[in-house]
Parts: sequence; C-alpha cells; structure tokens
Amino acid sequence: MQIVSDPISETYRLIKKYDIHARKRFGQNFLTDARVLDKIINAADVTKDDFVLEIGPGLGTLTRVLCDHAKKVLAVELDYDLVDILEAEFTMYENLEIIQGDILKQDIKKIADEYNEGRPIKIVANLPYYITTPIIMELFESHAPIESITVMVQKEVADRMMAKPGDKNCGAISLAVQYYSEVYLAARVPQNCFTPRPRVDSAVIRLTLRKNPPFEVKNEALMFDLMRAGFEQRRKTLVNAISGSAKLDISKQDIAEVIVKAGFSETIRGEKLDLSQYAALADLLQ
Repeated sequence: MQIVSDPISETYRLIKKYDIHARKRFGQNFLTDARVLDKIINAADVTKDDFVLEIGPGLGTLTRVLCDHAKKVLAVELDYDLVDILEAEFTMYENLEIIQGDILKQDIKKIADEYNEGRPIKIVANLPYYITTPIIMELFESHAPIESITVMVQKEVADRMMAKPGDKNCGAISLAVQYYSEVYLAARVPQNCFTPRPRVDSAVIRLTLRKNPPFEVKNEALMFDLMRAGFEQRRKTLVNAISGSAKLDISKQDIAEVIVKAGFSETIRGEKLDLSQYAALADLLQ
C-alpha cells in the first residue's frame, strides 16, 4: 500500500518545518525532481521481494518511494540531525529501519545475513560526490552478496566509469568498476533537480555486480595497485610510473623485464592497457 502521494512536496515541507540548510561538509544536496525518482526506481528495478540498503537518505525523498516498492529498506545516514528528522517523520513506514552511521564502517555481509537471509541485496544511494568512489570500491571489495548498486554520481564520474582503454576519461576507476560490474547509464540529471543547486551535472548509473570476474587473476590487490600507478602519472611510461610508486616495491629493472615478457614495449603508458593486460602483468609479477 502506498502511503506518500508527493515525496517532493514532503521534502520541501521538512526543509521549511525544520529550517534545514544543507551542510557542505557532508556534501548535501537534496533531490527535488520527481521524474528523477522514477528513473532511479526503474533503474534499480526494486520490487516487493527486495531488501534495499539506502546510503545517504538525507530528508527521505527517495526513501519514501523505496518503501512503497520494496519489502524492506534499511537507510544509513551519517548526519545525526537528519536521522532525528527521519525517525520523527517516517513512523508510518513499517518496512523502514534507520540507523546513524558511516557506511564505510558497516559490515555489508552481516547486513545481508541479518536482513535478507544472506541473499543478494540491492543498494541505492545518493552519495556526496567527494566520497562516491571510495564507497563504491569498498562495496565491491567487501565481496558481500550485492545484486546491484544504483547511485547518483557526478556526470564526469559516470563518464569515467563507462570509459574504455584509450579514451581520455578512462582511469583506474573505469577498469575497477568494469572488473566487478556491468555499467548502465540510466539518466542524466541537470543541476536544477537539486536544492541547493550543485555546480555540476549528475547522472544515475546502475552497477550490476558480476557473479564471476571476467577473468581470473592471482592477486586482485596487486592488479589494482598496478592500475592506480599506471593512471596516476599518465605522462610517464608504465615502467617509470610503477617503479616510482610509493605503494609498490618493484624495481625499474624488474618491471621493465615483466612488461617486455608480457609483449609490450618498455615505453608503453599505463592508459593503453586494458583490464586483462593489467591482470597478466600482476600474474607475472606474482
């Protein structure tokens, strides 16, 4: 049974009632366009059989719609004041639980076990843009049972996640996201869909996690370290980028030998390699 008729009007009501001002330190921008809500729900494909973990509910604009569509919603909010508002204003939703906390400190596998009997969960998030990448990577690397992550991100971040090797937007995050998931662009979201209005356009993307990686690699962590080194210093050759990385204890001679053994030129740059080629390098080094 649907309870809320207009989540956008409810958001404006709460802003006025509690005299709310978005906090820059939390990267807060409140969504105020119902069309975007529909696109998020459609992209996430939330049904009455689903348990949804919502990260950063804010004033609950999306939370209301999620509760109308999902079996159960667990909303994790960092801001104590917003948690108090949500707990006071959302008592009508019996399928909603709200907790205050940092998502980076939550045990996602434990949440899936406790709330969904260990079955895959769906994650929906409208994250502060400055912390989008660390949270997504933490979710991936948790290896928790996650079916999909549907998230609002800065447009440029969405472009990077979808970029292919050789594209100017391609980076370590591009290859990492594509290693763990299939990326789908659900919607472009202009600045005027939020209050306060951000300085950048946004996008809704869905990351459908792969049941198995596209290929096997002996040491995932090493592969990602190599990718980060290769993309952090694009103007350098891959040999110089990796041998100069503070995180990797690999000599210039050793990495040069491995790169040649893998069939590449010693002067190749890191941005030219794809996922499988970084995996091959990691396996040779391992």
